[in-house]
Parts: sequence; C-alpha cells; structure tokens
Amino acid sequence: MKKFYAYLLAFAFFLGGGMSAAVKGQGSAEYGSGLKFNLNPEGTKYMRLIMWNQIWFRHTQMNPGTTVNGTPASTATDVGARRLRMLAYAQITPRYLILMHFGINNQTFVNGGAAGTSGTGGYGQGKKPGLFFHDVWNEYAVVPTKDPLTGKVNKATLAVGAGLHYWHGISRMTSASTLNFLAVDAPIFNWPLIENSDQFARLFGIYAKGKIGKLEYRLNYNKPFATNLTPPTNGTTVVQNVAVDNNGVSKMSYGGYFEYQFLDQEANVLPFKVGTYIGTKQVLNIGAGFYHQPDGTQSVRNGLTRKHDISLFAVDLFADLPFGNKDKNMAVTTYSTLYKYNFGPNYLRNLGIMNEGATDPKFMDRRSLSGPGNARPMIGTGTIWYTQAGLLLPKGDKSKVRVQPFAAYAVKDFEALGKTGNYYDMGCNFYIDGHHAKITPQYSTRPVYLDANTISGSKGEFILQAQIYL
Repeated sequence: MKKFYAYLLAFAFFLGGGMSAAVKGQGSAEYGSGLKFNLNPEGTKYMRLIMWNQIWFRHTQMNPGTTVNGTPASTATDVGARRLRMLAYAQITPRYLILMHFGINNQTFVNGGAAGTSGTGGYGQGKKPGLFFHDVWNEYAVVPTKDPLTGKVNKATLAVGAGLHYWHGISRMTSASTLNFLAVDAPIFNWPLIENSDQFARLFGIYAKGKIGKLEYRLNYNKPFATNLTPPTNGTTVVQNVAVDNNGVSKMSYGGYFEYQFLDQEANVLPFKVGTYIGTKQVLNIGAGFYHQPDGTQSVRNGLTRKHDISLFAVDLFADLPFGNKDKNMAVTTYSTLYKYNFGPNYLRNLGIMNEGATDPKFMDRRSLSGPGNARPMIGTGTIWYTQAGLLLPKGDKSKVRVQPFAAYAVKDFEALGKTGNYYDMGCNFYIDGHHAKITPQYSTRPVYLDANTISGSKGEFILQAQIYL
C-alpha cells in the first residue's frame, strides 16, 4: 500500500507540473474567447472549436467474485481515458447555427477499445477505440436574442433545431457539461436512458429552446433507439414482474426542462449546463423537468407479456454564490435534485464506470448482486435524491491555483431492492487555471448488495483526474 501512495504522489506531481505550463485558464486574459475564428469582420459569423481530455488514475476495490483480464482481483489500479473529445460549432448567420461533437469515452487498459478488438497485439483488447458522433444538429433562431435589424434585445426568444441532440431534461444535470463538473464526474443516474434507448445521452429528434424573461425552457420530441432485452430467467423459469428495456418499434418520446433564473442569467447558446462557475457568476435557479415514452419496457406476469411506459420526473435547485471580500473571491456552489423514475415494475440497471471487472466462474462465496468490478445499482424504478456542495477557498496573494473542496451524497430507494443505498463522494478541485487545467482527487463509496435485502458493507474507489480543455 505504501508503494501505491508513492506512485500516486509522483503521478500527481507530474500532472501538476506538466499542465501548469501547457494551458491557460477559463476566463483568463490569455485564453480569451478560446479557439474562435471570425467569419466576418463584425464577428457575428464565427466558428469555435473546443477540445478536452480527462485522464483518470484509479485504485478500485472490486465487488466480490471479480476477475480482471482473467485474474481474480479484489482491487485494481489503472490509468485510463474517461473522455477525449472535440466539439465545433459555427454561427453561420445571426439566426443559423450548426454543431458537431465527437470523441471517445471510457478507454482502459483492458476494455473500451474498437469493436472486435481482443487478445494481444496491435488490435488487442482496449486498444484503438472508434470515434463516434455525440451531437450533430442544426438550429434556427425564430426569435433571436437580438433583433437582427434593430439590434434590440428580445425579452422572449425561440430557437428550433433537429438532429442527434442534447437539448432535453429531465434535470439541470441531465444536460450537464462534462467540462466543468463540481465533483469529478456526474453521478450517471442523471442520464436515465444512458446507452440503452439513447446514444451516450443523446437522441435523434427535434427541439425548441429559449427564454421568457428569467425563465429558460427546452422541449423535445425524439425517436428512442431500439431496445430488445428479454426478462431475466432463474434457470429455465422467467422471473415474473421485472421490467426490462424492450420498446419494439419504439414510439416517439417527449420531454422538457424549465428553469427559473433568479440572479445572473446563464447563456443557452449550447445545451451544456455548468457545474461550478468558480466564483465568476452569481446564480440561483430552480427547475423541473420530465420525460415520457409509451411502451418503453416490458415484463412478464402469469405468462403474459405486459408493456410499460417510461415516465421520469425531477425537480432541482442550483446555487453558485460568491461571498465575503471580493478580493478573496470565495464562493459556495450547491446542487440538489430529486428524481422520481418509473420504468415499470422492479426495473433495475447495474452499471460501473470504466468497469474492468468480469465474473469469476470459480468464486465460491456470495457474489455481488450488481455484478463484478465497480458495478452498483445505478438506475431503477423508484426515487433518488442527490446533493453536492463545494466551497471555493480564498484567493492566495501569490499563487494562481484555486482550491475547492467538495462532497456529494446520493440515496437511492429502488422498488427492486428492499434496502435503500447510500453513496458518498469527497474530493477537492485544484484549479491551476480554471477548468481549463485542473486536478481533482476524489474518494467514493458504494454499498455492496448480496441480494435485494442484504447489504454487506461498502467498497471504495479513489480517482485522481487530470483535465485539460482548450
């Protein structure tokens, strides 16, 4: 264990030294408006390019009954790419915008590679992941922020768009930006359809977005991706009354999110919601959202197949408030949300981010109900309450580095489980230059379910993230 901590300190020192020289910070004079290219002298037509990466160094306690690359493992240490992405958007005219966003996610030393990669060699497991498009959409401003002819600001705005898009609810965090989280990552259950009936939190469809005074809104009408899971079995017997994703010829879904912004108004050129402004804005918002897809899941009861609607709802509060001496620029950031999910009876999904674990067939003790690796009950029919908070410590007189300790807590009460689960995160952001160059250590715990009514302690996961974005 001593050797592990020595490696950890060396890795943190290496990342800190390398990043401070390479990148200037968000909002800094050096960064300015970023990689922006004007297409006319006035700057009303332009293209902007954004690139970012998030590299994770991890030490994870594995669920019982786990192997990694065929070797039984109770813990695992690795380095991997959580996100490597590029986004480009262009304001072609004052009313017309086009956006494309592509990249990779979740590449580890053992998985996350291109389709078909396996074994050892140039195309071995985990290697050469395939790029894919996250977002591609066109948008037209029916009522733009400013009247193109008079230059007057419109109190109400409306834009409509279509494509593979991220303009949806059900909460602020469902449209979270991955560039400026408060914690090291999103809790994942904020994306309730993730990689089942959506494509990495995106759907094909049409949307409308805009503002009416201090009220920001977004509405969507989408075609969910096809799902065809079958109800689980116990031997040869189908487990009764357990819903799974199976939407047949999927019916159109609809949803939205509404947010009232009491103080500073947030930009909505792009859908991505900021996690923390690091003391640069004064924000207090309340919001609510929903999602509905008819016949999105199926279950079997008494030998008959039943269809169930997916109905999701959330309410939330976001506050990012500077306080005290302006020269010290302290701020508190907090976000709290309540999710009410209904996917049908006893619906439950177990997921683990960058999960390197596989089932150990020789394990003779009781296995985790959630499966191997770092999997945990992630999404299900029931209720989730999630809260996070961070404190931006005062500016130093000489150092540019900002420090922001944070904590997060989630409690999940799922219909399929007899006991509620408690999940904890604690960490600290070290902003070398805003979100553009930051290091974040975080320690998280998750309960280990042996069955629906038995929790056998908890397992932990340490993550050290290095983020750079331009």
